Amino acid sequence: MQLEAKDIGFRYGDGPWLFQGVNLTIEPGEIVGITGPSGRGKTTFCRILAGYESPIEGAVYFNGAKLPKNEYHHVQMVLQHPEKAINPRWKMHKILNEGYQPDKELLDLLGIEQEWLTRWPHELSGGELQRFCVARALGPNTCFLIADEMTTMLDANTQAQIWHAIIEIAKKREMGIVVVTHESKLMQRLCHRVIDFNNK
Repeated sequence: MQLEAKDIGFRYGDGPWLFQGVNLTIEPGEIVGITGPSGRGKTTFCRILAGYESPIEGAVYFNGAKLPKNEYHHVQMVLQHPEKAINPRWKMHKILNEGYQPDKELLDLLGIEQEWLTRWPHELSGGELQRFCVARALGPNTCFLIADEMTTMLDANTQAQIWHAIIEIAKKREMGIVVVTHESKLMQRLCHRVIDFNNK
């Protein structure tokens, strides 16, 4: 069950190409890092991998078929800013259970406290909100997780707890992960291989 990007190219309108001819195959259980300077299209490429954005050229395939448009995506993405990914008018229990109902084991692993479930998003810190975004992305049908600067804004302890939980779950499920980060030590520790977008 692979996630495969074939000859992906993207640009905005008639502007210059952000990238062209990008190929990437991710196997189940594999952790792949993407590095490179800002502005080279790493986030856009991740959005294409997750089905949030359509490429101008090429296509993304999950298990040999193009990503579905209107059903649960087996590829989930967690962004850098959790406050932009949640509905501020919903309480946290509704946000958490939007796609599925995570079990207590997952919530405990991510350090989500029961009392947070009755709170509004603005009542929680960025690190607390990001735990919810991660839990929401780790539904039972998630086969690949795209982590785009997911823990960059968080303190070291929160960062370590979230990554520990994700790696444990990934090993159990054979879940593939794409990691985008400027933190070279984190990438070296987590990833089986690293793609340099500077060379695209």
